Amino acid sequence: MNDNIKEIYLAGGCFWGTEHYFKKIEGVVFTEVGYANSIIEKPSYEDVCSGKTMAAEAVYIKYDSSVIGLDMLLNMYFVSIDPTSINKQGHDVGLQYRTGIYYTDKDDLYIINEVILKQQERYEEEIVVEVMPLENFYVAEDYHQDYLDKNPNGYCHLPLELFEYASKMSFKKNI
Repeated sequence: MNDNIKEIYLAGGCFWGTEHYFKKIEGVVFTEVGYANSIIEKPSYEDVCSGKTMAAEAVYIKYDSSVIGLDMLLNMYFVSIDPTSINKQGHDVGLQYRTGIYYTDKDDLYIINEVILKQQERYEEEIVVEVMPLENFYVAEDYHQDYLDKNPNGYCHLPLELFEYASKMSFKKNI
């Protein structure tokens, strides 16, 4: 097992575009879309859309911390969201479209809070990104996985320029 491989779960509106964005970032080695912190076990997409599950559409991200640190990954996350919007990103509205950072390593909380504090300097309105430990994550249906790879003209709340921006960023640490 590679000690440099870390994980984080990020909710940034519709998970199709969020996953596509993070897959393009150097150092991200795996992504999977699903439902974070549901109050019902194994919810379906329809269950999540009903609002009864309290789940957020989220992306499970594994990243190589020797290439990109959590702080830089979170700064890239903030480029892709409106952190002052509650339950809405782009044209997507609903509880499942809220923004959220769900961590599995309690040591990550310090970095998460530091990044949010620094990001807050850029906004007059309060940042409302939910931050909490991951309670559960249910993998979304197959047709949601890598959706924009399978459907290049599919709906996405993120501008296409953002994907190009993500793919051009370099985070290699100087040795």
